[in-house]
Amino acid sequence: MAVNRMFRTCPASGLKFHQPAEALIRWNAVAAVVSLLVGGILALLIVLTRWQAVHLLSPDVFYMVLTAHGLDMLVFWIIFFEIAVLYFAGSTLLGCRIAAPRVAWAGFWLMVIGALMNNYAVLVREDSSVMFTSYAPMGAHWSFYLGLILFAVGALIGCFIFFATLSIGKAERTYVGSVPVVTFGAVTAAVIAVFTIASGAIILIPTFLWSIGLVPSIDSLMYRQIWWAFGHSSQQINVSAHVAVWYAVAAIVVGAKPMSEKVSRTAFLLYILFICLASAHHLLVDPGLTSSWKILNTSYFLYLAVLASMVHGLTVPGAIECAQRAKGFNKGLFEWLRKAPWGNPAFSGMFLSLIGFGFLGGISGVILGTEQLNIIMHNTLYVPGHFHATVVLGTTLAFMAITYFLIPVLFRRELAFPTMAKWQPYVFALGMAVFTLFMMGAGTLGVPRRHWDVSFSGNPLGFEFPGTAWLMIALFGIGGLLAVVGGIMYLLVTVYSVFLGKRIQTPGFAHVTARSGAAAPVTAPVGAALTGTGSVAHPQAASGTFVLAMVFFVSFVLYYFINWKYLSTVWPLK
Repeated sequence: MAVNRMFRTCPASGLKFHQPAEALIRWNAVAAVVSLLVGGILALLIVLTRWQAVHLLSPDVFYMVLTAHGLDMLVFWIIFFEIAVLYFAGSTLLGCRIAAPRVAWAGFWLMVIGALMNNYAVLVREDSSVMFTSYAPMGAHWSFYLGLILFAVGALIGCFIFFATLSIGKAERTYVGSVPVVTFGAVTAAVIAVFTIASGAIILIPTFLWSIGLVPSIDSLMYRQIWWAFGHSSQQINVSAHVAVWYAVAAIVVGAKPMSEKVSRTAFLLYILFICLASAHHLLVDPGLTSSWKILNTSYFLYLAVLASMVHGLTVPGAIECAQRAKGFNKGLFEWLRKAPWGNPAFSGMFLSLIGFGFLGGISGVILGTEQLNIIMHNTLYVPGHFHATVVLGTTLAFMAITYFLIPVLFRRELAFPTMAKWQPYVFALGMAVFTLFMMGAGTLGVPRRHWDVSFSGNPLGFEFPGTAWLMIALFGIGGLLAVVGGIMYLLVTVYSVFLGKRIQTPGFAHVTARSGAAAPVTAPVGAALTGTGSVAHPQAASGTFVLAMVFFVSFVLYYFINWKYLSTVWPLK
């Protein structure tokens, strides 16, 4: 029996939005932005405390704020947005109805309740300042762990709804052959998410039972090893999701298609097989694990995940170059790049995300993943410098970029403050680049990661850092303030546009049968580029991209061996 389903056609993109899916995408995106707002306020307080000349917060408040900031940014903001990306990549890009909308809503509300419960435990009860890692035997209130469990279950439901939606699209023939690369990237993120959430359940459920007295103790080494399969792998969901966003924005703005879909899909597959093993770099100084295990995970296997990121770092700008050259921008190596739409915040945000993630996040991640080099910066400011380069400069900036496409297409509102929107990616990227670069520099000089007062004032056994370290702390404080300004610009544009912006008039919902799926094939240029499959038909030589790739490679090699030089100074021969 055919059941009528509601679809809306976006006149600008040609995309078909299924009404229940559209509502779910909107609400998950809104919840994500609210989490970003809370996390951003907390970030400002942390920067003004880390900046030793200001040193705003007392130690108890600092650790409470740092705990909430880590969870609101690394878990709630990003995963809410990723669930929205999954529904968009599953239902909208494939032109099919979403599976089990009521179950999807149940998952969403579990995520909301879990996020609120966790923030309540940290910020209201003020007895759960156990940091993002929450290492046992440090204990938090039971609501801290239960909140994370509920949020994880809700996110897991979202992943299964996404998989079921793909099955519906296949069964109802809303797409033929392979799914688009953007959707394939979302599949990668969802597969990694299932592993990640399962790992979290394995350790958080017994820890919750420990918090209410039903389990006598938690082995600290076992906790760390399993928790990092959740804590670090959750950031690998981000990598897969933001790479999918890179491909999406390249298709949206310049009509780029992958240079080779097979190569891009193989790189995503390498993420599934190997990227979660990078979790081991947090355990390289743990005495309970053998060197063989550490080296196997962080060297041989990790390099295959690094290869995947390097492939995407080549194919995304390569696809853009091919698309630009096809439009006639063929002078020299870089006319295609100079004439790119840098005034479009979706494009500039995406490209700056790609550069920042590769040069700062990617290279520093390989350094931390090398057992011998890890020892000189483990638990220093280098570590948060690295993951801010990946999760913030990479993932968050990519998500900001796709937002500028979604506001008119999904929320049907004109973009408010267009000049501010144009400059926002540059301000945010510059601030975060300065922040991460000088934070990693301070960490290389030994400045600790978790200490409230790095000057150790009043301690009988103080330690004096080189003067350069204090300069770097001041500079990353300035960079952090600039990044906060960029975040405020994004929130102003986004919130005003969504709630107060001028409404874009679009055709009403069209009744179509569930059997037929979408009302009609996607024909508008933007939608066709996003939903189509297949590589560039006749890719021209992406010579400019290969020059950029060689610049990256040389930078990578030089920095890698510079750190071996640093290592040689740790135990000098006399």
